[in-house]
Amino acid sequence: MRAAVITSPGEVEVSTVPDPSPGPREVIVAVAGCGICGTDLHILDGEFAPTLPVVPGHEFAGEVVGVGADVTEVAVGQRVAVDPSLHCGECYYCRRGRGNLCERWSAIGVTTSGGAADFAVAPVANCFVLGDGIATADAALIEPLSCAVRGFDVLAPRLGDHYLIYGAGTMGLMMMELAKRAGAASVSMVDLNPSRLETATLLGCSATVTSADELDRPRGWDVVIDCTGVVAAIEDGLSRVGRGGTFQQFGVSNEKAVARFEPYRVYNQEIRIVGSMAVLHSFERAGELLEAGFLQPDVMISHRLDLEDYPKALEQFQQGVGRKIQVQPSARLET
Repeated sequence: MRAAVITSPGEVEVSTVPDPSPGPREVIVAVAGCGICGTDLHILDGEFAPTLPVVPGHEFAGEVVGVGADVTEVAVGQRVAVDPSLHCGECYYCRRGRGNLCERWSAIGVTTSGGAADFAVAPVANCFVLGDGIATADAALIEPLSCAVRGFDVLAPRLGDHYLIYGAGTMGLMMMELAKRAGAASVSMVDLNPSRLETATLLGCSATVTSADELDRPRGWDVVIDCTGVVAAIEDGLSRVGRGGTFQQFGVSNEKAVARFEPYRVYNQEIRIVGSMAVLHSFERAGELLEAGFLQPDVMISHRLDLEDYPKALEQFQQGVGRKIQVQPSARLET
């Protein structure tokens, strides 16, 4: 089969690799759509993955074309989206219900072969069976949406809060949509990319700016969310949180990045700083939201490319071109 392979830091190629075979409780998925994510750029830079080479792609959906001997929950021909999380279920954090903090944390497309290929293998427990109301490739949006849902679980949102979101890429737009659904009084977005701000406006953002200085909120915001992972944005966002407000680090930074903040202000103004890591008990809810029409896939997905164009897709994403970029190894499975 064909697969995109990150062979070493900074190097990616599409080559022929052996077809996967399922274990007793695994399935083989013919991938219809695989999204590009900032995490893929970190892997390309040599972060996160303990060893290279690796087939990336942790946002994917497709059709089941093979099942292991002990699989009864799904059948060949069914369409699924795959939760990439691989928790050990045994460590201290897994036993406390915090699998996303697993001491042996692993993920399909990060530490094991992923969906940037014609076929991918996944545990049956990680498969969300799709209903008829969603196109197969579009269902790859469930994984990033499940991360956003987890982010809102951590935030514990209140009705009438005012939000400021840094980054109007796919994740920022999803957080904006969830904030609106959670009863936000306003949602403003900061980004340097004019086309992304245009999309945020199209989707009903309260205000779009290239700097929060352009906004008039002298008391700051109730909730500030960083979806960029960029230190300058993080530091600016922390300074915009109002008294008693919350700052959420949602974007993925470089592993060695360091951001500065004012500890006294955090103490004196009771500012809450929270993180949100990947997916936790949120994949099924995200799937149900997507099937219910919560997002507009044709707005969220700006580019749909062939698997052969995976290096180009990474380059476009790195340059900030478009919104969600997908490769579609088996676009014929679209329904």
